[in-house]
Amino acid sequence: MTVTENLVKVFLVDKQLRGLQSRLKGAESFLADQVKQLGSLDGQQKTLEQSHKTTLAKANEADGETKRLDARMAALKSQMDNAQTNKEYKAFLTEINTIKADRDRSETAAVELMQKADEIKKQVESLGGQRGERESVKKVAEGDREKRYTEIKDRLAELEAQRKPLAEALTSDIVALYNRLLQQRGDDAMAAVEISDFKRGEFH
Repeated sequence: MTVTENLVKVFLVDKQLRGLQSRLKGAESFLADQVKQLGSLDGQQKTLEQSHKTTLAKANEADGETKRLDARMAALKSQMDNAQTNKEYKAFLTEINTIKADRDRSETAAVELMQKADEIKKQVESLGGQRGERESVKKVAEGDREKRYTEIKDRLAELEAQRKPLAEALTSDIVALYNRLLQQRGDDAMAAVEISDFKRGEFH
């Protein structure tokens, strides 16, 4: 068997392999896309969960500051009730008003942060629902991929067994050239050539 004849046989086997594998690759590509989307959803969910945790901590901190200022105002009011002079009374009143402004800001911040935390929580729950739906699609994709593989695996094994001795009979440089052409041109890597006029160098 000449090198060309051997190459043709390898090529014909490879055409069959590529045809079978293209069916499988479609299912594998769809499955890979589902896995990718699940990974993206997991990343978004992780980021939102961390944001929710941080926002809650800030809300609790603001609420704690509000309670601390309430306690401070209560103590000052008690001292103000026992003020000995008008000057002392006014000093206590000024400090209470200053603390009250700080307290109102802390309370507002706590409320806004809690609202933000609730919004983030809803987003997390929404992503959880999306992830559940995507997981269901992924399971279907896994089943489809497995089904297609089962349908072609015996024929794939048979063709690969045919190809092995044919390829082993070729030198490494010829195999490298063939593989490069196959990768670049696919089913157009090899074709029959008809001699129209050998002397004139005319071929089809």
